[in-house]
Amino acid sequence: MHVGWGCGDALGPWGAGSHVSASTWVEPVVAGSQLASAFYDTALLLVVKNYYNQTNSTAPSHLMQDAQQKAVSNFYIIYNLVLGLSPLVSAYGLSKLGDKVHRKIPICLPLLGYLGSKSLLLLLILLDWPIEVMYGAAAFNGLTGGFTTFWAGIMALGSLGSSESRRSLRLIIIELVYGLAGFLGSMASGYLFVGFSDRYREGTVLVSCSIACYAFCLLYSIFVLIVPKSAPSCTAKAKGVEEVGGQVPACTGAAESAQPSENSSKAPVTPSKFIIILLFAAAILYDLAVVGAMNVLPLFLLREPLSWNAVQIGYGNAAGYAIFITSFLGVFVFSKYLRDITMIIIGVVSFTVGVLIMVFVRWTFLFYIARAVMLFALIPLPTIRSMLSKHVEGSSYGKVFVLLQLSLVITGVVTSTVFNKIYQSTLNWYSSFCFILSFLAGCLSLLPLR
Repeated sequence: MHVGWGCGDALGPWGAGSHVSASTWVEPVVAGSQLASAFYDTALLLVVKNYYNQTNSTAPSHLMQDAQQKAVSNFYIIYNLVLGLSPLVSAYGLSKLGDKVHRKIPICLPLLGYLGSKSLLLLLILLDWPIEVMYGAAAFNGLTGGFTTFWAGIMALGSLGSSESRRSLRLIIIELVYGLAGFLGSMASGYLFVGFSDRYREGTVLVSCSIACYAFCLLYSIFVLIVPKSAPSCTAKAKGVEEVGGQVPACTGAAESAQPSENSSKAPVTPSKFIIILLFAAAILYDLAVVGAMNVLPLFLLREPLSWNAVQIGYGNAAGYAIFITSFLGVFVFSKYLRDITMIIIGVVSFTVGVLIMVFVRWTFLFYIARAVMLFALIPLPTIRSMLSKHVEGSSYGKVFVLLQLSLVITGVVTSTVFNKIYQSTLNWYSSFCFILSFLAGCLSLLPLR
């Protein structure tokens, strides 16, 4: 089925009008923060690895790798628990403030938290603090909103400035910018980590670059970024034209399907609630599959038979971020001919087949084949957000998106803990076992989409 652009045809590239100022673009914040995050994630993994290498330096060499893997895994279990659960205290309140007071609040406050928490990693490197300091950094990051609040705020701004017919494309463009920045950051991070180790402590330059990027994002958000005006829906446009006796514009695709007929206008709420529940269920199950696989993947890459170094890890992360490009291209093409629900199914199938191949990875080339098969794996979540936005009022975007994000965070925290423990238990038996579980969860996520 062809999904037309409808009322977005006469609009600018985001469907909000050609007069949209560049200062309403949220992309610089997305790019800068993800570049910073890519630097930080690589630095933290390698700092933690080096810390436990020194701690276990007296152990026999054949036991050192297993001890290091378990220590790093245990660190990330606690770190991810703190990072994931601490936003529960503040995320919903900050998003409601964003809906009612100012849209910048759920963006600026988490950026401030990022800045402070990443600074603690730099102090840890310079002052030889114990690695447990990072639990406090994760708590500070989460209490200021964390990624949960930040991404919900970004999605709310992206949805506000776009028409219903172009919203899927608008949100996947934001994801594309996110992915490109992560790709560049991952490519550079390994070299930045080891490249200046002869003059500075390992990780100092990388973490400093991360802090500088977050500082830029915070300043841009406060002084430059302008909240876009909400793009009117096709229904509102048609009503306005009728009042002045003009011709009603055509509305097709998702916007048309979201508009109830006259016969069903008496009870449009119940089906919308049912659709929202199904979309939440699909998103949670899919996130469980993705988080489960991606949380143990860095540990899997550090261990034999691959035993990757810092540069190879950077390349591996870059391969993951390349999926943002292929997913964007997928939405760009598919959205012209397919429904949103069909695009989501294509993305889920792409991931599940890719993670099934990951079960058999024993050589580097097979890892990249698995990543290549996952080329559409990032289509589902932004498309689900787009579908959700078509069933709620614009004034509730922040609240709905943060509820979804909180659901994903709770799922991620539980999944991360369980999968890390399973990985530890199957380490010497079959280290790819977690990928089998992730494949099964991915298959289950297709059930609510039927």
